Amino acid sequence: MPNTTKTVAVAGGCLEARIEGGNGGPTLVFAHYWGGSAGTWDEVVRRLPPQQATVRFDQRGWGSSRHLPGPYHLDQLADDLVRVVEGCVTGPFVLVGHSMGGKVGQLVAARRPADLIGAVLIAPAPARPAPAVTEEYRQGLSHAYDSPESVGHALDHVLTAVPVPPPVRDAIVRDSLAASPEARTEWPLRGIAQDITEQARRIQVPVAVLAGEHDKVEPPAVLRACLLPHVPHATLTTVPGAGHLLPLEAPEAIARALADFLTATHGAAGPSRR
Repeated sequence: MPNTTKTVAVAGGCLEARIEGGNGGPTLVFAHYWGGSAGTWDEVVRRLPPQQATVRFDQRGWGSSRHLPGPYHLDQLADDLVRVVEGCVTGPFVLVGHSMGGKVGQLVAARRPADLIGAVLIAPAPARPAPAVTEEYRQGLSHAYDSPESVGHALDHVLTAVPVPPPVRDAIVRDSLAASPEARTEWPLRGIAQDITEQARRIQVPVAVLAGEHDKVEPPAVLRACLLPHVPHATLTTVPGAGHLLPLEAPEAIARALADFLTATHGAAGPSRR
């Protein structure tokens, strides 16, 4: 199937979804992190087999979807993700969520949508907020994307453990600033602290959790303590050397993990890597 863009009706307007590949196998549906965009997944998708079906989009309040009105809370983002699946996917699919997108993915998986066969959570915000997520922490985090300089500081001191190429860095800065003011603050002030353990326990499909070895935002130890006990059938794999922005720091490792997950959950129908 050729690469296409599809308009998906959601509450308050529409968003644009990018659809690529398609060989009759499971579709990977991506949800980006706070500050990201559909483009966050470019290097991961580029490393997947060309026939692998993928769907990605800018979440409400970000990038091309920043015109969409609020609310921007997690339940609304989950509703949007469900609408994208309904509008763009036919047959089995896997949710792939990074950080904030990982928490959104947990909420959607907990709804047990038809044809969902699994979820891959990449450096996800855990179902139970970590003890470090204090009011002081959240207030500081809400200013991380105030300016190009503050984004650069977050990149160098918090988000990444290895340097990213200059074009990727420039894209990260642009994405982080391309948000409505309300969407930019909703996650750090409220979403990150929301306890969704009750919902997470309803997840019935296999879940693979990937953590960066040097992640300062969601360290492996935090995911073991605050996520794995609440998500049935979840397993944790640590990606050596990487920080929080795994799709940008270690796209090859993420693409490999996705291919392996498809093979494990869908048997021989899951495509192999190039």
